[in-house]
This record gives sequence, C-alpha cells and structure tokens, in this order.
Amino acid sequence: MTANPAPASDTADVCLIVEGAYPYVVGGVSAWLDDLIRHLPELRFAIVAIKPGAADLPHRVTLPTNVVDLVEVGLAPEPQQPRAVTDDTAAAIGRALIRVIAEDGAAPVNDLIDLFTRIDRHIRPADVLAHPVVFDLIRAHYQAALPSASFHHFFWATRALFGGLLACLTTPLPPARVYHTISTGYAGVIAARAQRQTGRPATITEHGIYLLEREIEVLMADWIGDQIDSGLAVDRSVADLRDVWMRAFSSYSSACYEACDPIIALYGDNSAVQHRLGAAPDRLRVIPNGIDTRRFETLPDRRDPDRPLVALLGRVVPIKDVKSFIRAAALVHARLPDARLVVLGPLDEDPDYVAECQSLVTELGLDDTLRFTGRVAIADWLPLVDVLVLTSLSEAQPLVILEGGACAIPVVAPDVGSCREMIEGRTPGDAHGGIVTPLVNPEATAAAIIRILADPAVRHAMGQTMRARVLRDYEHDTIIAAYRELYGDLCDR
Repeated sequence: MTANPAPASDTADVCLIVEGAYPYVVGGVSAWLDDLIRHLPELRFAIVAIKPGAADLPHRVTLPTNVVDLVEVGLAPEPQQPRAVTDDTAAAIGRALIRVIAEDGAAPVNDLIDLFTRIDRHIRPADVLAHPVVFDLIRAHYQAALPSASFHHFFWATRALFGGLLACLTTPLPPARVYHTISTGYAGVIAARAQRQTGRPATITEHGIYLLEREIEVLMADWIGDQIDSGLAVDRSVADLRDVWMRAFSSYSSACYEACDPIIALYGDNSAVQHRLGAAPDRLRVIPNGIDTRRFETLPDRRDPDRPLVALLGRVVPIKDVKSFIRAAALVHARLPDARLVVLGPLDEDPDYVAECQSLVTELGLDDTLRFTGRVAIADWLPLVDVLVLTSLSEAQPLVILEGGACAIPVVAPDVGSCREMIEGRTPGDAHGGIVTPLVNPEATAAAIIRILADPAVRHAMGQTMRARVLRDYEHDTIIAAYRELYGDLCDR
C-alpha cells in the first residue's frame, strides 16, 4: 500500500526519532535515514534529533526539502533558574522517576509518560531536578538500594539519567501520522510517549540492538564510580551503579517495544534477540538494508588471474580486528606468494592502532605484499578484487558485503551480525557466496582465502551466488518499496 501524503499542514506523514546521528553525523544510520527520506519525496518528514547537551551542534547533512520540521533534544538540559512546582507534583514525578531505576519492565516508563500527559506540559527538567522533595526521594532510594556506594556518584548518575528522561518527556512533539524510532534508549522513550499521547502508531528499525550495546558500554565504562570488578558478566550478585544505568535502559527498551508495531530488524538473528529482550513475536519483521546495484553494473572486470587481490575494506580501528587480517595475510603469502593483499579504509581514526598494524606488517615480513591505501573510492577498487575479507569483532549488516556481492566477489567474514545470512542465505541448503569463519581466527581466515583463490571454479561460483543474492534480496528499490508500503499501512491505521 502506498501512503497518501498528508495535506499541506503542520502535520508530517512520518516523524523520525534519532539519537546521536542525523543530522549531526555523516555515514552509518545517518546516511541510511537521508537516503530513505530522499527516496520517498511524496512524504513529509519531521525529525526529532537527540544530542548530548543543549549546545548547538553543526549539521553535517543538508536536510532534504521534504523535511518539514526539526526538533532538537539535548539530554543534558541547559542550566536554568528553576520555577515553582508544588510539593505534590514534584513528589509524584520523583517517585515515578525512581521507579524507572528500581523496577523492571515497561510499566514505570509508561506510568511516567501518563503522569506528564496529565500535568502541566510546561514543566521543565530544571524545575524537577532542583526541587528539594525530589532530592529527598533520591537520597532515600540511595540509602535503601546502594548504601555502600558513594552518594556523590549516585546523585550525579541519577541526575544525568533523570535529566535525559525529563528532556524526552517535556520536549514538544512534532505532529505526525506515524512515529518511527531508529533505536530504543531515549529515542525509544520518545516513541513510546508519542504513541501513548497521540494514539498514532509507532514503529522501530534497529540497525543493531541498542540495549545490548549500552550494556556492554556500561560494563566497560571507567566513568562510572563505585564499580565492583566482575568483567563483562551481566548477572552479578552485588549491585553497583552500573545496575542503575542498565535497569533504566532496559526499562526504556521494554516501553519502546510495547509501543511499536512492527518491530523491525535488519536480519533474522537480531529479530530473535529482540524477542528475547521482550518484543512480541507477532510484531517482529525483517527489512534489510539495500544498495543500488546499478552503481556497479557498468564496472569493468579488471582482475589479474596471475596475481589475485585480497582486500579488507574497512576502517583501521580495533573493532575491525585488522591484526587478524594481517596475520592471515602472512599465512596466505606463504602458500600463494603471488597473491596481493590490501587494506582499503581510513587511517585517521586511531593512529596508535594504525601504527601497531603497520609494525605487525613489518614484523611478519609483509612490507612488499600488504599495503594500506587509506580512504578510497570503492568503485575504483572493487573491479580489481578477487576475495573480499572482513575480520570484524562486531557488525550489524555490513554494506561492503553487499557492494562486493554486486560485483560478484566472494566473501570471507566472521560469524557476526548478518554476515552468515548474507553469505550462506536465509534457507538451509542455499548456495554459499563465500566462507564464514570463527572470530579472531587468522588460521581459519587464511584457509578460507586460500581455498577460494586456489580453485577458479569455486571462486566464480561463489561470486555469482553473491551477485544473485544481492540482486534478489538486497536491491535498494525493493527496500524503499518496503518502507513505502509500511508507512502507507501505518498512516491508514
């Protein structure tokens, strides 16, 4: 179904709710959103853009002409002189805020949203955070829940959490027919609020799983005081301040999933994770990312059969585990000395890691075999590549696999994100477009590269399988059509 555009008015067809991305960031989710908006020109979009604080951030994306409204939300509100709020109102808000960090599930967030729906909408975060009744409630909860922690650390942790939550509850909502968030977290709170306050449908597209990403970040954070060292274990016997943060984000996720229908992931494994985190199974849906394969149709085949090229395409940063690729390259070079190896990607994000990688290349005697190009135009290189390699520790749905597949390049990648689904297909028995390897395993990566390079027939068959799969399942126009139909269905609810 195609959405009928809203009449010329203050109401957008779709309000996109984005945290820490569009329009402040180029690439990634921001690029995906910009592409989606520009390819649905018949629809009017509003943007709720969540940023860290109240200060202005430069826009690194020029908003398309069909963006009719932009609301920016600073999670750390600007200091303001508090205005008078009655003790009863402050107590009701304070108790509701405490429940968000003390209880599990969607109910505490939903009840807080409903409370703000009933009270004066002109209450500001500063009016609540500076109120002595709220301070007393925070202190009482500290004494009951975390008396062995530093109250200083506890107070500022709760102030940061509550400040962001209050900012999401008090910012003006752009009127829209559909609300679409790109994550749980604070964006998920705004989506839940929009659905409860307006009665309009809400949906979510998660590129990764926001809650799990935040839990890992919190467990590894050195800015949270009073930590009890338990490694990366989520289940711990003694509570500390990390539990306060994780319970809050878990509550935001639960409220978001309860409000949104459908709940979209980029691939099936993430749908399973969303279900495990509380998403209703009948709401789960997969809409992958797509690419415009027409960009690659006219590229000439410039591969050299006598000197095959193996390429890792990605940023030279630890999450990409470039060192595993370098170690695999040494093993490949020992077996196939005519093979060339290259790392295609920016070198400016982590200079220390880049230096470590270059030292490893020298240590393994690969200075004449493996080179770092820095940032490249991908269309200039893909026609040269025989095998595309990823060694990342984490991925969602890496577009580079799709771009390589559009050029009939077989892929070697670890079993992270949707790599297996893209390489091996969604159905058991599907032909494979490459080889999936274990994480941090240079030996397995090298063996997979050697197997593909050593047999031209295997290399050709895998490449053609990747191309057919990309054309069938990941074509850009198909993905845009899926969102056009989705918005049409939601607008008509």
